[in-house]
Order: sequence, then C-alpha cells, then structure tokens
Amino acid sequence: MAKANGKNWLRAKGSAAGSKVTFLELFFDLVFVFSISQLSHALAAHYTPLGAAEAALMTFAVWWVWIFTAWVTNWLDPDKMPVRGMLVALMMLGLVLSASIPEAFGDKGLLFAGAYVAMQVGRSLFTTYAMTRVDRANTMNFTRITVWLAAAGIFWIAGGLLEHEARLIAWVIALAIEYAGPAAGFAVPGLGRSVPTDWDVSGAHMAERCALFVIICLGEAILVSGRTFSELSISGLTSLVFVTGFIGTVAMWWLYFRFGHGRAAHRIEHEETPGALARLAFTYGHIPILAGIIVHAVAVEFMFSHPHETGDLGIAAAVLGGSGLFLIGNLWFKGAISGKLPLSHLAGLVFLILLAFAAPFIEIYLLGILATLVLIIVAAWEYRSLTGTAAAPTLL
Repeated sequence: MAKANGKNWLRAKGSAAGSKVTFLELFFDLVFVFSISQLSHALAAHYTPLGAAEAALMTFAVWWVWIFTAWVTNWLDPDKMPVRGMLVALMMLGLVLSASIPEAFGDKGLLFAGAYVAMQVGRSLFTTYAMTRVDRANTMNFTRITVWLAAAGIFWIAGGLLEHEARLIAWVIALAIEYAGPAAGFAVPGLGRSVPTDWDVSGAHMAERCALFVIICLGEAILVSGRTFSELSISGLTSLVFVTGFIGTVAMWWLYFRFGHGRAAHRIEHEETPGALARLAFTYGHIPILAGIIVHAVAVEFMFSHPHETGDLGIAAAVLGGSGLFLIGNLWFKGAISGKLPLSHLAGLVFLILLAFAAPFIEIYLLGILATLVLIIVAAWEYRSLTGTAAAPTLL
C-alpha cells in the first residue's frame, strides 16, 4: 500500500471499491466529450491529406493522455483528496487542450503542447510521489515513465514554437517516443526497465474505463446525426441518411459491447500478467476502434452534405474507412483477448475492400447504406456464431 505524509492514496486491491469507477472519473471524462467533438469537427472542416494527418496526431495525443490517466487511477484512489485535486487540475488542463484543438496547428500550438506536457509529466510526477517509500517497484516504474514523457515533452514544446510542417514533424517525433515507451518497458539507462509482472492492474476497472471512452465516441456520432438532421429540411433523403447513421452507430455499439467488452473484463481479471494484456488490448488495441468511430461521425456529416456525390475518393474513404478502422480495432481487441481472430470481422473487411473498388460509381448516401449493412452482417454473424446457432466455425 502506498502512503505519503502518512496517508494512503491507493485503492484497496481485491475489494469491490478497488475496481469501482468513481463519479469523479466520470466527471473527468466530460472534458474528453469536448475533445472528441473538437476532433471530429476539425477533421470535417479540414478534410485534406494534411488535415487528416493533423487530426490523427491530435487523436493519438488525446487518447494517450486519457489512457495514461486511466492507468494511474487504476492504482490511485480518486476518493482521496490529494488524488481528487490532481484529477481536477488535469480536467482544467484538458479543457485548455481541447479548446486549442481547432488551432493547434495555427496560433494555439504552444497552448496545446503546453497543456499536454503539463498533464502528462505532472500526473506522472504526482503518481511517483504517491508511490515513494512504500511501493518501490511502482516508484521506479513511474520514475521511468516521467523520464520518457519529459523527453517527449521537449519535442512537444519545440513543435509549439515551430510552424507548419516543422511543427507536425516535431510532434510526430514526440508521439513516437511516447508510444514506444510501454512497448520498450520504459527502459532508462541506470534505472532498468519495467516488466509485465510489475503492472498488477484491476482488469474490471480498466475494461470499464475504456468502455466508457468508447461510449463517449459513439455519443459524438449520435450528436452529429441529430444536430445535422435538426438543421436540415425534412425530406425522404435526409431521413434515410439519419436512420443510416443511427443504425451504423448502434451496430458499432453492438459489436463492441455484446461480445467484446464483457469477455475482456473476465479474461483480464483471471490473467497471470494482466498488465501485458491490458497494454495490448486496451492501451494500443483501442486506438483504431476510437479512430473508426470518429471517422464514422465525419462520414455521417458528409452523407448529409454530399449525398449524391460520386467519384470523390476522399469522402468515400471516410464512409468506408470509419467502418473499416472500427472492424480492424475490434479484430485486434478480440484477438488479443481470445487468442483467435473473428472470421466475421475478417469477412467484413473483405466486403469493405470490395466496396472500395465500386465506390467511384456509387452515390455517397448509398455507399453509407452499404457500409452500414456490412456492420449489421458482421454483428449478426458474430451473434449467431458465439451463441452456438451457426453450424459453420467462426474463429480462425
């Protein structure tokens, strides 16, 4: 148990409270509702190859700052006042980070970078202090993490001071350092490296936290459909697009929660090295899931604004790419959990690739309907397979 100044700041492992998601954590997530909204709007407003690259980088950054906080609150107890103070401070910085997203590659680059580095390094230093003199293994872990985040922070701040492509390059280097950290065990000369047995996480808590973030992203897709539909005149076409966007979002929810989230929580709770599985399935495996939902939200917006467009490969890429990324993420996630790849998801990706060849000749709203149909087929296939009503094998 970790103590600082005589007070225990850690969760009670093995108890119900040890894996419970607190109300403060849910309150903390509200900042990221704003972040996801900002990201989808930024991508829709600057839908070019460069704009897509910038939106992808910011998505990676937002996810990374959130998932690192989820890991920290797996150990630290948000009901303890010092931890509450830390999370509230992170919320304020997160709000600054989110507000600067539309101009992160413009006049607010340094603001974005400064808020991000303050969140990453500040949270890591706080956690190191909370572990000091009580949990040596995790004290060393978070010391190493702080070193890696501080090294990346140099490039974040440098990028904020640079402009245009130079900023993008600096921030790509910063992200590469941060994303390589967990895979490298946060190795630091003289301090050693972390090993999977060091990361004794609560699988139920990690699974629920990531599931809540998926809900945030799905909520953005719902909001885009509802907001855009409310701003347009009612017609058969707008109604059809609205229903298509809604059903596509529901299909994503079904694919993730019906046979993904619950099995993951159970598996990780009984894993000998839960930290290694959490890193693979949640820290990395959820990135394409979240990216797919954000692109899906943008695709719904395009379906409303360009329903009869044909031949625009960029818009077609958004319509098919959202579903494709989501299936890739679920393939990764479920494969890491079960050790097998769902055949239904592989088949869905093949269907989407075939649709890509026909995309130049199909109107956008029809392409959206077909992409949604693929998700429905995959969901139905998986449901029948895993409930034992299909005769054919479904897992490779």
